[in-house]
Amino acid sequence: MTVLEEVLSANGAYADTFGAKSELALPPARGFAILTCMDARLDPAKYAGLSEGDAHVIRNAGGRASDDAIRSLVISYKLLGTKEWFVIHHTNCGMEFFTDEVIRGLLANSLETAALGEDGFYEVGSGPGSAEAKNIAWLTIADQALSVLEDVERIKAHPLVPAGIPVYGFIYDVATGRLVEVPAATAAGAVR
Repeated sequence: MTVLEEVLSANGAYADTFGAKSELALPPARGFAILTCMDARLDPAKYAGLSEGDAHVIRNAGGRASDDAIRSLVISYKLLGTKEWFVIHHTNCGMEFFTDEVIRGLLANSLETAALGEDGFYEVGSGPGSAEAKNIAWLTIADQALSVLEDVERIKAHPLVPAGIPVYGFIYDVATGRLVEVPAATAAGAVR
């Protein structure tokens, strides 16, 4: 069975038992949003105790406060009433294994998938590549706690984010499943 067939089969089983979920309200029932990483090892529904309809979950590489993530958080608040936000990065994140310069170089050489070795990512493909990677801020991570703090500060400082929204900062530990608070980030995200 192909991945497409697996997904469509799983969707059929899900739709067969969908029940009253079509009646869930558009605003999240628990009134909060999570910005977290796209890493497949993270299941925000499980680590945050969510059911369908409870919260907004915004995901991107690293769980970073990119312009698009902030756009989603502002919509979450302004149009759908969320009152609290979480920034949750995680240990052993792939965004720690390269820099902007590394990914720009890899993409300039080839658009094929790179490999990860002891010394980081390296090229295994052959061109063509593209220099367009130089136009993207890749938001790589050198220090998890610092990146959480930076993201909380960026969100709180954004002119479209109301001062009355608390933003909490955490790191999800992929070895234990626990959320570990980054106190400096939560302090920076406090309502003043």
